[in-house]
Amino acid sequence: MINFLFKRTGQGILVLFGVVIVVFLLFNALPGDPVSLMVGQRTDVSTREAIMKDLGLDKPLYLQFFIYLNDISPISFHENTEENKNKYEYTPVYEFSQKTVFVVKTPYLRRSFTTGKKVSEIIMEHVPGSFWLAVSAMLFATIVGITFGVVASLTQNSIWDHSMIVTSIFGFSLPSFFAAILISWLFGYKLADYTGLNLTGTLWVTDPIFGQKLVLKNLILPAFTLGIRPLSIIVQLTRSSMLDVLSQDYIRTAHAKGLQNRIVIYRHALKNALNPVITAISGWLASLITGSFFVEYIFSWKGLGKITIESVSKLDFPVVMGSTIFVATIFVISNVLVDMLYAALDPRVRLE
Repeated sequence: MINFLFKRTGQGILVLFGVVIVVFLLFNALPGDPVSLMVGQRTDVSTREAIMKDLGLDKPLYLQFFIYLNDISPISFHENTEENKNKYEYTPVYEFSQKTVFVVKTPYLRRSFTTGKKVSEIIMEHVPGSFWLAVSAMLFATIVGITFGVVASLTQNSIWDHSMIVTSIFGFSLPSFFAAILISWLFGYKLADYTGLNLTGTLWVTDPIFGQKLVLKNLILPAFTLGIRPLSIIVQLTRSSMLDVLSQDYIRTAHAKGLQNRIVIYRHALKNALNPVITAISGWLASLITGSFFVEYIFSWKGLGKITIESVSKLDFPVVMGSTIFVATIFVISNVLVDMLYAALDPRVRLE
């Protein structure tokens, strides 16, 4: 188990490193001037040069990359100055000289070009919205998907079974951004008088009298949209797994003993059929937290996806890089946890 964790951690670090390289190069290839975003077009040359020097934009691209890696790394080297202490909030570990010190710190994701806020603070403000949206979508997909999958397996080759298969294939093939546009237009605009749902909205709305107000109905449409794809997968996984389990000898033995069909299905068959479903649910939850970018943007949902897309359009490099690294980190951690969960649920799997 320990060897597995070390191996996967090493692979995860390589994945993160590759993500940082790709996004860094792609973003620097885009046209635009971040200094103009911060101070405007009508600025004297000395001010622009000072800002470029502070951000490291006056250096060659490879040096900018290594400086950025040094900033986001939890262990790094810095000049031991009061300015750097306040900027990075590090803890000195070893002092090489009067100027250079080896430190441990929270990864410094820099500040937004447009707002000046710390990127870590921006991410923490928007992650809860993405988290609750993903959890709601996954709950909807899990409950409905397992129910439909069980019913489809019990009515194999019936009209219901075939319709579930066709619908699940269609739901998985439907692009999320197109589904979001269609659902928001239909239920949030055309049928708004009947559904009572809003075209756009967030979980918390500022009320001039009562302050922050929880509006759960704004969660319905984006959660439904985001849950369509995992719902389709869960239906098919549950159906195929149930059909496999129902053909096993111990199920026939349970029926031969005279147990009620309901007990055989829910106590024996479903319990053993849920292993691959639980694994898929665990993996999809992390994907939904980090993969709801266009859904959040279309529904104007306050989440990590919405702020990332807006930052791309504004060429706000630190926010885009910070959110990308955060997303990649969640994927790496979730993949390790899912593998460990699968090994715990299925004793035939040996991580070593």
